[in-house]
Amino acid sequence: MTATEKPSVLFVCVHNAGRSQMAAAFLYHLSEGRIEVRSAGSAPADSVNPAAVEAMKEVGIDMSAEIPKVLTTEAVQDSDVVITMGCGDACPFFPGKRYEDWKLEDPAGQGIDGVRPIRDEIRTRIERLIAELLPAS
Repeated sequence: MTATEKPSVLFVCVHNAGRSQMAAAFLYHLSEGRIEVRSAGSAPADSVNPAAVEAMKEVGIDMSAEIPKVLTTEAVQDSDVVITMGCGDACPFFPGKRYEDWKLEDPAGQGIDGVRPIRDEIRTRIERLIAELLPAS
């Protein structure tokens, strides 16, 4: 990554319906477009978790138009940072990339009250990630 290129981050979870979607939405929103954001799943669901959409709407972020996407080798290759969330070994590995595994509870099947703490934990981690990727100039 050169100084003129935007850092890029890929969030991966199994279904790309909850955690990775919330993380991508937070990163896009909070970085104000200064970081390229991708998300994908090793076995994508048919739609984004409605409780995750509702939880994000509560903090002013609309992700109702998002759709789960399949994880591709190209998405990993094109990203500087790959953050997995419970997808195990499904993610291809490329030397020289920064990999992190965020241990987060799966919001699947949980109501809004169960999703809120997961959303808040993701936001905290995203704020830390932005501080690392975009140090104050």
